[in-house]
Amino acid sequence: MQSATTHVSAEAAILELQESWQAAVRDKDIEAITAHYAPGIVAFDAISQLQFKGLEAYRKHWEACMAMCQGPMTFELHEVAITADEHAAFCHALVNCGGTNDKGEQESGWMRMTAGYRRIDGRWLVVHEHFSAPFDMASGKAMFDLEP
Repeated sequence: MQSATTHVSAEAAILELQESWQAAVRDKDIEAITAHYAPGIVAFDAISQLQFKGLEAYRKHWEACMAMCQGPMTFELHEVAITADEHAAFCHALVNCGGTNDKGEQESGWMRMTAGYRRIDGRWLVVHEHFSAPFDMASGKAMFDLEP
């Protein structure tokens, strides 16, 4: 049987991991970003492809994303909800993501994020990640300008 302390400790570990991951994204540090993922990560990102299988495929995607953001990066999780036990964890959040455009103007949009974590060899790693944005049915365009 799980104790309340185990759940709180696992949730605190996931929150710490997310803070480290957000800092890595804002720093555009590909090594630090990908250190948070399991080798067999399956990711559904909001751009580019339907899915990414494996760490190397997702690393290449992160590299392409970072190349699109020339200036300072915005990457913040909001309304984070974490459920965890000693072996697995689940999180959902709203993400404000963006950067500085070629005119020096800050641009960002909102997405939804869901992530699944497993404790592998004593270390929490993301095994599944999903980013998405609502879209307008009439135009087919993503609605990144919605706000919480």
